[in-house]
Amino acid sequence: MNLRRVTDPADPAIAAFGRLQDQVYFEPEMLIPARYISQLIRDNAGSRQNVLLLAEDEGRLLGGTLFHFLPEAGTGFSSFLGVDRSARGRGVARSLHEARWQALQDVSAGACRALFIDVVNPDRESAVQRLSEQRAGSDATQRRRSFHALGFRTVDLAYEQPVGGDHPELEGGGPVTDMDLLAYLPGLPEMVSARLVGDTMRAYWTPWLGPKRAERAATKLEAGQREVRLLPAWEGPAALN
Repeated sequence: MNLRRVTDPADPAIAAFGRLQDQVYFEPEMLIPARYISQLIRDNAGSRQNVLLLAEDEGRLLGGTLFHFLPEAGTGFSSFLGVDRSARGRGVARSLHEARWQALQDVSAGACRALFIDVVNPDRESAVQRLSEQRAGSDATQRRRSFHALGFRTVDLAYEQPVGGDHPELEGGGPVTDMDLLAYLPGLPEMVSARLVGDTMRAYWTPWLGPKRAERAATKLEAGQREVRLLPAWEGPAALN
């Protein structure tokens, strides 16, 4: 297995990664399409770094991960990590995760302090989503346990993706409310700074929402706290119980 970072926006493996997303994730429309990934790689002239790492075996794509270093926060945010069904059980996900963390250290000159992801909560999945999971060969509960094994923990805050929902009367469809925010921090601490969480999402959401809306959403997420608990990744935030 060979791990490599894609640096050429015209690399044909970007399209293969897009197909992998469509095949292994139950809601591929929620992910960044391959045609935009090329642009993200092209835009890496500034301090914000968009990174695509691939795991390949003699030219065959086994898995990949798309993630971003956010210099304003000193953290990373991962948009996707997936492994082809035929390659599962071979340690591909762990290898990609470890390479992802090392890449974040490399592009940040060692400044990256944490990596965040948002992941569907199985208790808030609809029947339609569960059926889609089955068709994609995935399971939300097992996915959360797999992330825990990689060192991720649930951030004990009520998390919403500000837009992308399916409410017909709200701008942008309203918030997506079926996901939780997970964090990976070396050493597996029991707490994380709420400001670090908020700064991460401010930085991640600003190009998407604009600074004012991103600020409102991040401040709401912080909920006036100083530190928040990190829970087992299979648990949901206590704030929603």
